[in-house]
Amino acid sequence: MSVKLTVNGLEYPLNTEKTLLENLEAQAIKMEFHCRTGHCGACRCQLISGQVNYRVSPLAYCRQNEVLTCCSISKKDIHITI
Repeated sequence: MSVKLTVNGLEYPLNTEKTLLENLEAQAIKMEFHCRTGHCGACRCQLISGQVNYRVSPLAYCRQNEVLTCCSISKKDIHITI
């Protein structure tokens, strides 16, 4: 069973060992980022469905239903809007 990353309505395979940002980069999807450690919040996006875990606790503020792609991973299907 493959795991999917849905971005703005388009589906891509999701490598569950990589961050969401690394998955986006692997699909040549442009995403703002700066720190890759959850400090700046530049990679913040809206979580439509699914769940993430953070490799490191982010310091940047996220509202409800927002995630930081630089330091988050998902083991299940996930849908985001950037």
